[in-house]
Amino acid sequence: MNTALHFPTRHGVLHAEDIPLSDLAQQHGTPLYVYSRAALQAAWQRYESAIAGRNALVCYGVKANSNLAVLHEFQRLGAGFDIVSGGELARVMAAGASASRIVFSGVGKQAWEIRQALTAGIKCFNVESADELTRLAAIAQEMGVRAPVSLRVNPDVDAKTHPYISTGLKDNKFGIDIRQAPALYRQAQQHPSLEIMGVDCHIGSQITEISPYLDALDKLLTLIDLLKADGITLRHLDLGGGLGIRYIDENPPHPADLLNPVFAALQQHGLDNLQLILEPGRSLVGNAGVLLTRVEYLKHTEARNFAIVDAAMNDLMRPALYEAWHDVTPVQPHADASTHTYDIVGPICESGDWLARGRSLALAQGDLLAIQSAGAYAFSMSSQYNSRPRAAEVLVDGSQSWLVRPRETIQDLYAQERIIPGPD
Repeated sequence: MNTALHFPTRHGVLHAEDIPLSDLAQQHGTPLYVYSRAALQAAWQRYESAIAGRNALVCYGVKANSNLAVLHEFQRLGAGFDIVSGGELARVMAAGASASRIVFSGVGKQAWEIRQALTAGIKCFNVESADELTRLAAIAQEMGVRAPVSLRVNPDVDAKTHPYISTGLKDNKFGIDIRQAPALYRQAQQHPSLEIMGVDCHIGSQITEISPYLDALDKLLTLIDLLKADGITLRHLDLGGGLGIRYIDENPPHPADLLNPVFAALQQHGLDNLQLILEPGRSLVGNAGVLLTRVEYLKHTEARNFAIVDAAMNDLMRPALYEAWHDVTPVQPHADASTHTYDIVGPICESGDWLARGRSLALAQGDLLAIQSAGAYAFSMSSQYNSRPRAAEVLVDGSQSWLVRPRETIQDLYAQERIIPGPD
């Protein structure tokens, strides 16, 4: 997706759609997350065109960005949702989602979350262990309902991505060893409170090649043949999400580049009756957002030059956690400032508090910077470390903007805390 379409530079000023980012920073302060509605719609359209006329459901991966306005936009466009917690279930329901279009993933589902999802009537649980299957069956039996289940199998496929976001290798915590899956499916088939719906697989995130998906699909097709021999009928195949975006120079595939060979393989195996489920997150929101931050100080030392900004690792964790790259763009570049190589750092008391390193920029104190590609795993991973209020979020649609999450106040940080009485 071409981010310049939705965050263009006009008259020397970076915009979000038709609004200068400097105007939004002036109105709402910084740090500030800004999202483009047109970018969300364009990213969705790439998937919608790829599945046109097919029996497929795109379930947005809520963990990437869980703001209610973003969730409601995808609900309006026709998305289902992939959740990983009871909190995310509550969010998507508050955003108007239909429970029948929600799949529940995650390795550590608690009993209250399972009850909450069964009461709501979700589409499917993606089960990630034998113990989870046992707990789910017991709770469903206690409630007098049947729990719809898929097993998330681990195919031991290298997604060729950062090890922290690779989820399909045998030494990852996710999923059930694909070799053990037939026995668990037979166990599920015998339990009256479980209803087998499909098979699920998710191999990682920020994937920029389709070959890992196709390797996983080959193993899933073999598993489906084994299940069929056991008399186990499936209704859907969930390939997960994980398609990447461009942060620096990546060239991630279009969803159709992945889905065309997937649909062809299903047809070749006589499985085009299966509904295909996808769980994209980053590829729908990653390049639909920027983080605005202002330069507080410029610090030049013998070893390095630092641009100390008002955003920090509590606002954007990805660089500190993954050494992730985000482009840094001055919102209104200087024609007369000297260019230096800067590390962009925040005020957190950690040496790991950096947003970018080694960037050649012409900066002055007070400059406004846009941290690019900040729509995914950005605000959703933010915290209040160092007692810093979390940033505000704004959604732009053409020449209009909405504050979709106000900035937290200092008082918000401790409003729920209590001081205990002193000793007698």
